[in-house]
Amino acid sequence: MFKDNKRLSPSDTLIGQGTQSEGKLRCEANLRIEGEHRGDIDCKADVIIGESGIARSAISARDLTVAGKVFGDTSMTGRLIITSSGQLTGSVTATSIIIQEGGQLNGMCHMEPSADSRQRLLPEQDKVNQQGKDSGIKDANEKSRQAG
Repeated sequence: MFKDNKRLSPSDTLIGQGTQSEGKLRCEANLRIEGEHRGDIDCKADVIIGESGIARSAISARDLTVAGKVFGDTSMTGRLIITSSGQLTGSVTATSIIIQEGGQLNGMCHMEPSADSRQRLLPEQDKVNQQGKDSGIKDANEKSRQAG
């Protein structure tokens, strides 16, 4: 009747509008905040702070998209995207930062090279990397659209 070999897949976590949460939050899957959260966030995947979202947190994530407000230090292994409605106050460590017109970053910023850029590129890899950058821009636009 029940299979022992069920695969559990991580599902996205949502802190909805009108919801207030407090405390340390750890997650393996994507996290979206439309309400308010106070406390550290440690996420192995992407974090999105929606337009109505407020995070008073130190945030560690793969990618962070801010369309609402973040107060605290942030560290990403990937990129930070601040949309036109987004505000981030605090220190930032990321490999890539995109700030749309109207977006605000108030604090210090530290850029770290990604693992890919640490390796010396061969000429034939340049074309592949350029194609990857083009798709990265599309990804950033898609995440901005989802956040807003």
